[in-house]
This record gives sequence, structure tokens and C-alpha cells, in this order.
Amino acid sequence: MRDYDGPAGGQWGHTATPTVGKAMLNKYARAFFTRVLTPFAAFLIRRGVSPDTVTLIGTAGVVAGALVFYPMGEFFWGTVVITLFVFSDLVDGNMARQLGRSSRWGAFLDSTLDRVADGAVFGGFALWYAGGGDDIVLCAVSIFCLASGQVVSYTKARGESIGLPVAVNGLIERAERLVISLVAAGLAGLHAFGVPGIQYLLPVALWIVAVGSLITLIQRVVTVRRESAEAEAAEEQEAAGEQEARGSGAAK
Repeated sequence: MRDYDGPAGGQWGHTATPTVGKAMLNKYARAFFTRVLTPFAAFLIRRGVSPDTVTLIGTAGVVAGALVFYPMGEFFWGTVVITLFVFSDLVDGNMARQLGRSSRWGAFLDSTLDRVADGAVFGGFALWYAGGGDDIVLCAVSIFCLASGQVVSYTKARGESIGLPVAVNGLIERAERLVISLVAAGLAGLHAFGVPGIQYLLPVALWIVAVGSLITLIQRVVTVRRESAEAEAAEEQEAAGEQEARGSGAAK
């Protein structure tokens, strides 16, 4: 699903301000897929399909791919299914633009279902390691990735909801979490086709995501604390200035 870690800015939301590299990648990748998917999006519109329906189907596909295949250790096919449905996130946005729609409900639905999809992916990993994978440590790491990803998104959304800019991207955001995890899972699944040693990619990726998410969470909490202190200091200074002005007026 979409790279999103804060309140959406339109029908299907926008990402937090990216770095230059992320901006260029996002710009060219989205331009390419927009050209490819626009005819399909137009076809769905003609058939009376709504962007919300595409969002719901896409999320259902991701959840099914993660919770059906991953707990069985079918990482390759699970990732293939998830990847196919991930493109629904570009299709619904394309449809919304073609229809000229912009709504708070659309932004809310899209970002909420992103959290559901994230939970399903890391939940699928946790179920595998709690069962057939037989590794309680990696099960715990998967659960930490799931929880920390939700909290990382929440810190930005909550900070912005109280009027702070939360001007930090962090080391690993949603796009990085999913790309690292899904690419590693897909490649690890090739072990079933006889590729030796590649199954270790997924545990390494989960540790990277876990540590990166923790660092990102700390970065955002520190940023919110600093911005909050600055905002409160500015408010106190403004109040003192107003009080001084009123005192000067009364003296006259």
C-alpha cells in the first residue's frame, strides 16, 4: 500500500515531506505507473466501480496473501499475491483524480486500511515463526515490527493533530518497512525452489526493520518534544507581549 505515516492531505492522502532521493524515486515511479494504470482505472470507472471499492479489495487481497500464505511458509507466492494487490493503491488514487473527487472520508479510509495491511504482513510473519518456523525470537521481532510500525505512524499523526509540523522523516518509514520486508520474504521463498541459504534474508530484514523502526520512533518523539517546547515558548512570549502592551495602554 501507499507510503504514508501521517494525516492524509487529499482523497487518497500524501506522504510526509520526503528526502530528495525519495522524492525523485516517487516522482518517476508514480509517473510510470500512472501512464500504465490510467486506462485500467478509466475502465473501472466506466464499469461503475468506485475508488473506495478498489481500496477495500486491494486491502483484502494483501490481508489474504499475508495471512494465508505466510503462516504456511509460502513466502514467494504470498509476496506475489501481495504485490499484485499493492497496485490497487495506485489505481484508486488514479480513479479519484479522473473523477475529480477529494474527500476526508477517502483519505481516512485509505490510511486506516494501510494500517490493517501492515498488521497482516507482519502478523503473517509472526504466525509462521510461532508455528512451522519454530523461532520464538523471530516471532517476537515480527510482533515488534508490527507494533512499532503502528506507533511510528501514530506519533506523526498525533503530533500533527495538535498543531505541530513533526518535521522529520525518520530512518525507516512505511515504504521502507514494506519494501525491505516484502522483497526479503519473496527472495526467501525461493529457498523452496532450491536456492540455498537465501531463507536467511527474511530474519535479517526483520531485524533491520525492527531496529530502524525503533530509531524512527525515537526521532519522531524527540522532534515532537522539541517542537512542543518551541511552540509553548512562542505562546508564552506572545502572551507576555500582549500583557505588556495592555499595561502600557493602561498607563497612558
